[in-house]
Amino acid sequence: MPASPFLCIGHRGARGHAPENTLLSIDTGIRLGADMIEFDVQRCEDQLVVIHDPRLERTTTGQGRVEDVRFDYLRSLDAGQGQQVPTLQEVLDLVEARVSLNIEVKSAGGTATRIATVLREALAEGWRPSQFLVSSFHLPELYEFKQAAPEIPVAALVCGVPLDWAGCAVELGAQALNISAEFADTRLLHDAHSRGLKVYVYTVNHPDDMQRLHAAGFDGVFSDYPDRVIANR
Repeated sequence: MPASPFLCIGHRGARGHAPENTLLSIDTGIRLGADMIEFDVQRCEDQLVVIHDPRLERTTTGQGRVEDVRFDYLRSLDAGQGQQVPTLQEVLDLVEARVSLNIEVKSAGGTATRIATVLREALAEGWRPSQFLVSSFHLPELYEFKQAAPEIPVAALVCGVPLDWAGCAVELGAQALNISAEFADTRLLHDAHSRGLKVYVYTVNHPDDMQRLHAAGFDGVFSDYPDRVIANR
């Protein structure tokens, strides 16, 4: 992961400026100067596709569950401003290792091991392990990824303050803990730092919150507006 005083992670690309999780949004995040781009990956038939919700209705012109529709139907949909739902490989081809990527595993049942296969192929083509950070709320799925690609860093995603503080991330062999802004507890931060972990906070869009979290010692934020993070760090 890139060295930075306060990591700017573009959330679903640059969701505040372009349709989330599309190539346009990801390219926009890069152009706005994000250090890292975050996006979500699920399975659709035998493909790894970049989309957040388990259903299609909110972010596309389609209907149904991602895991239940055919890939060619998914590709026929408008994901906003004429954009398609991209595949993981298309994102890698677009980015060309210009920035680091935080890939969130959204679906279980072997998605993580398939992602590991694609990323290991990317390593063979010149990407560095440190340019990837794979995360998930589904910690057993994240564990499977770590077993399949131990050289690639992972981050435990949590939406609360665990009873064992950052212990779950340590058990996974994670390099980072990604936590909700609602639960950005400085005690959790200090515990994570004492264990050698970075702590990144999602989703932070107000400059006041960015400045507060930076001052408190958090390592970076996910934002729909990466340009705001850069202006306030």
